[in-house]
Amino acid sequence: MFPVNPVTILLSVVVILFFALVYGSKKQDKYKNFPPGPKPWPIIGNMLSLDMKKPHKTFIELSKTYGPVIGCQIGMEKMVILCGYDAVKDALINHAEEFSDRPKTLWFPKTLRENGVVFSNGENWKVMRRFTLSTLRDYGMGKRTTEDKIIEEAEYLVQAIQSHGGKPFDNLTIINAAVANIIISILLSCRFEYEDPTLQKLMNIANENLKLVGSPLIRGKPESTQYFHDENLTVLVDNLFVAGMETTTTTLRWGLLLMMQHPDIQKKAQNEIERVIGTAQPRLEHRKQMPYTDAVVHEILRYGDIAPGSVPHAASRDVTFRGYFIPKGTMVIPLLSSSLRDKAYFEKPYEFYPEHFLDKDGNFKKNDASIPFSLGKRSCAGETLAKMELFIFFTTLLQHFTFEAPPGAVLDLTPALGATNGPLPHEICAIPCT
Repeated sequence: MFPVNPVTILLSVVVILFFALVYGSKKQDKYKNFPPGPKPWPIIGNMLSLDMKKPHKTFIELSKTYGPVIGCQIGMEKMVILCGYDAVKDALINHAEEFSDRPKTLWFPKTLRENGVVFSNGENWKVMRRFTLSTLRDYGMGKRTTEDKIIEEAEYLVQAIQSHGGKPFDNLTIINAAVANIIISILLSCRFEYEDPTLQKLMNIANENLKLVGSPLIRGKPESTQYFHDENLTVLVDNLFVAGMETTTTTLRWGLLLMMQHPDIQKKAQNEIERVIGTAQPRLEHRKQMPYTDAVVHEILRYGDIAPGSVPHAASRDVTFRGYFIPKGTMVIPLLSSSLRDKAYFEKPYEFYPEHFLDKDGNFKKNDASIPFSLGKRSCAGETLAKMELFIFFTTLLQHFTFEAPPGAVLDLTPALGATNGPLPHEICAIPCT
């Protein structure tokens, strides 16, 4: 053993305290006039006061005390939480450039942070986003060709559901496969049978990647050769596959579960489908004639609250926002859940209420605070495709089936733990419409 020298120990303590004071003083200067929030503990920050499994719920409660712009600390890292539609819109639209970055401290592999479109920054992100939007348009997103693919896939899904003969089954795998086939048809120009091992492997990889990304917060031109390389494009395809599959699958599963929970709403939508479409194939052009069904789909997106915290943003430079100073690089979380549940914009924010999207005459009305795909420069590039899929799949399924809970089953609308707010495992009964 080494001899213990009291003088050495004392000097070490003095030096540590000195540097701690200097560092703390500099840090205080950096975060002067930082947004208000709960006082953090040393080292661990506010971790003890947050529900780390569903932190968005804690942040919404904190906003009642500290307002719509909250300062928080996880471990040693400070971050800002934006609550309510007005604050989220102000940041992502009115200060779009200042909050367009992704945090460099995200706990993701370096390959994900520096490539693709979801987590990258700077010129690489701009190039990849332009390329994504133009390529998806070229391959038919928002056009009749993609609509035809969705209609065809919806029929395959109907056949798969019919095979259960009205008996209870878990709809996760077949809905996941149907939605996956749409993005596969766009990216690879083919589709797979639902039982195909290749499709099953692709879905497993995508779902596993999403789980890792969503772990709790404690973890021809000159540009062509610079950005269009294998690693960047591989991550981009992964981004599109995961984003194009899991969230739409989850939304559809919420939709069917909510129809089971609200048979009166299901019947009203079915009556509109029968009146407008009859036995014809549902198409996007029918949506304007079907305000109630359209409102139901929008309310599923709102109530399902699939991505409550969005993907974190970061301040691209020092910025003063709503009177508070936010240093460059600070993580900023626009809490989409707080907008989708904003009492100033939704009459019954915690209830499933399609009338949120209907006027007094029963016509569809847009609600600005319904932003499940986020806003601004970092909004979901696949929003148009997702809305097309949701309307056609949902309408086709209600055209063919009435969805009921299995005998004796108790429906639970509590979201499962995970990267997104998905339903808990459950079974459904699809009774063919006569």
